[in-house]
Amino acid sequence: MSDVNGVVEHGWEQVADTFRANFKEGKDLGAACCVYVDGRAVVDLWGGLADRAGNRPWVKDTIALVASTTKGATAMCAHLLVQRGQLDLDAPVTRYWPEFGAAGKEKMPVRYLLSHQAGLPYVDTPLTFEEACAWDPLVRALEVQKPLWTPGTEHLYHAMTFGFLVGEVVRRITGKSLGTFFAEEIARPLELSAWIGLPEEIEPRVAPLEVAPFPYDSPEDLVTDFARLMRLDPAVAATLVKDVYGPGSAFMKAGAVGGVTQENMHSRTYRAAEFPAANMFANAHSIARMYAATVSDVDGFRLLQPDTVAAMTVVQTDRTRMHGVPPELLPHTKNLFNMSQGFWRATPPISPLLGPASFGHPGSGGSLGAADPDSRVGFGYVTNLWAATLIDPRAIELTSAVRKCLG
Repeated sequence: MSDVNGVVEHGWEQVADTFRANFKEGKDLGAACCVYVDGRAVVDLWGGLADRAGNRPWVKDTIALVASTTKGATAMCAHLLVQRGQLDLDAPVTRYWPEFGAAGKEKMPVRYLLSHQAGLPYVDTPLTFEEACAWDPLVRALEVQKPLWTPGTEHLYHAMTFGFLVGEVVRRITGKSLGTFFAEEIARPLELSAWIGLPEEIEPRVAPLEVAPFPYDSPEDLVTDFARLMRLDPAVAATLVKDVYGPGSAFMKAGAVGGVTQENMHSRTYRAAEFPAANMFANAHSIARMYAATVSDVDGFRLLQPDTVAAMTVVQTDRTRMHGVPPELLPHTKNLFNMSQGFWRATPPISPLLGPASFGHPGSGGSLGAADPDSRVGFGYVTNLWAATLIDPRAIELTSAVRKCLG
């Protein structure tokens, strides 16, 4: 069993036991988990291997790619501007980004960008990997693109475009890229080891990704697991897997922007670029500390005020239909994607995260950042063994342990 290091306060041993069990059961290669309560860390653990090939251990300052957990950090940047009165979520995007108004998008409010209701889940202009990394070509493509649906009437996960859409609004308001704004306004005051656009000198701290074997022997096994996890009738699950999440669907296209692949995600080019939906590098301590600062003071610094948090966590997608779902199945999908203004809320099977009022964002591969206003908890989990399951159980089990420790 891999060594686990760090600190655990009395009363939080169940989180540590769950974290160690992930290694004992072969669920993790290298990972870290951190829990903040009332602005201080009560659990801060790391263990395993950062790099199997080099037999390099995971240490306190190891960082890893956290994929869509990045979206939570990006959303916080936007809500910091809302809190300062510089951004109105109900104003049209064109107030801040005039060129966005082409192809019938002139009246689209900013809030649709954050709630995945904009109708721009993928870019329909062919772009190279280098063009996507350069930012401007992808933004220009989004400016002229017609929405896939009437904005505000449907929703679908904007896996990669979320970061460019929200990031360009932030850039137009502040004159700074999303990664720079995050570094100056969130990472620096909180002393985070977290970057959107990784500096070259930080490269030696990165834990390379390793993808776990695909766990399903057949499509039927995948459907069975999906039905169980999402609490769906098997027939409904089979239709959704085929029509909504299957090959050629808008959902699958959403994850394939600008030729980004698992292979070039390891490249220095990708790590240095800014993909504010998907390429933050961080450790668990920083993710937990960042979320903690949205629900409590952290060393005298409060990132977001309670009224900001209350407004940004109101679910938006319960009022719209999921794109691509046959009409007869819509009632079954009502709670599959409970998205507020940039954050997941209570959604099977990750519900209730840390509590009924909690919010956060998971990332492909297994990472998770979350906070709970009621218990004033910030949570972070980072791993370099990317799960190939539909839903990763590791972070779910850890947040369950947190709830039990809270009583």
